[in-house]
Amino acid sequence: MILDEIVADKKGRLEEQKKQIDPAAMRRRAEETAAGGRSFFDHLKRDGISIIGEFKKASPSLGAITSKVSLDTRIADYSASVDAISCLTEQDHFHGSVDDFADIRTKTALPMIRKDFMIDEYQFYEAKAIGADAILLIAAILDDVQMRDFYALAYELGMDALVETHDEAEMERALKLDAKIIGVNNRNLKDFTISLDNTVRLRPMVPPEKCFVAESGILTDDDIRLLKTQRVDAFLIGRALMEADDPRQLAAHWKSL
Repeated sequence: MILDEIVADKKGRLEEQKKQIDPAAMRRRAEETAAGGRSFFDHLKRDGISIIGEFKKASPSLGAITSKVSLDTRIADYSASVDAISCLTEQDHFHGSVDDFADIRTKTALPMIRKDFMIDEYQFYEAKAIGADAILLIAAILDDVQMRDFYALAYELGMDALVETHDEAEMERALKLDAKIIGVNNRNLKDFTISLDNTVRLRPMVPPEKCFVAESGILTDDDIRLLKTQRVDAFLIGRALMEADDPRQLAAHWKSL
């Protein structure tokens, strides 16, 4: 399965990274990085829908993604129209990097989430050191102990955590964790098929005080309208905004629907 391959490659990458900057040094970097004062939760849990605009260069399902605007223009557009920014930092399958994240961090005051396959404490310290306001926890690749410990570590470091689920069992685990921000990935990470029915099916499980995020597969006006009927708090949108001629106009249009 592609998910197993991604996690295996991530473990290999981490071994190499730790040789370049050892865990103790990375932890010191994190501890020396001042909190950004940007609440990912507060920016998403607002009246009306919120949008997390994503920056990514590729994905296993889409291949390389060609942006129609420069990075500076994209982040200026996002800063004027969306509520938070997601940046992929996974190298082998999404062609991302922490350097991309750090570069974008200098260009926006919006909260940013590091989107990666987080499986090691090292990545959380690294996320804090590059200015992340939130991190992604993928239930499908973590057991309950890892989820609990990583969730606690994120908040100890002053970051929010978006806990990503895909089915009822994973949602039960996120609720047991009492996660503040819960996402449903409409893309099956095992075979990369997409169905917005995931959000529709799982939305009733989540209490209204939580921040509920729909992730992936959101491409059209009809998708936005459908998910609005489900009382979604925020949309995480990658491909549609990455391929748009005018990301600012598209985000504003979707918010107006």
